[in-house]
Amino acid sequence: MGQPDWKPEIYLKRIRAEVPGYDELQEQAIAAIPFAPERVLELGMGTGETTRRLIEAYPDAWVVGLDSSPDMVFRARQTYDDVQLARMEDPLPDGPWDLVISVLSVNQLDDEQRRNLCRQVKGQARSLVIGDIFAGSQLSDLVEWCEGAIAWQQGDLAVVRASY
Repeated sequence: MGQPDWKPEIYLKRIRAEVPGYDELQEQAIAAIPFAPERVLELGMGTGETTRRLIEAYPDAWVVGLDSSPDMVFRARQTYDDVQLARMEDPLPDGPWDLVISVLSVNQLDDEQRRNLCRQVKGQARSLVIGDIFAGSQLSDLVEWCEGAIAWQQGDLAVVRASY
């Protein structure tokens, strides 16, 4: 994940091979959304797989997607209107957001960047859902920083949900 040779055309095949349980993680992230959101910020939009699932569940949601890969942004813009080339480490686009969601992206940040991301989200959003791979204390740290709870966990995969 996050490797420069992961092109949009092969991403889903490769991520499913690398992350057993990928589809269940996606399903559980969508299931963890605490209410029908209208304005959503997706961090690490990638190919738009999370957005596709979110819009299927909540057709009235408007999703703004961020990704740091020009290839992924180009691909996502073929399907979705509002996709921006941006890094999660930078200030987030102005809210308010009903939901900030990220699947398999936040684990690429270091501890200070994750802590800062949680601070930003708490100031601009009503809810947060993060589905990712967690090692060591990453999961408990994230739960503390975002003032959330574990909504689902299977092995090192987990979904964290917070409402503000």
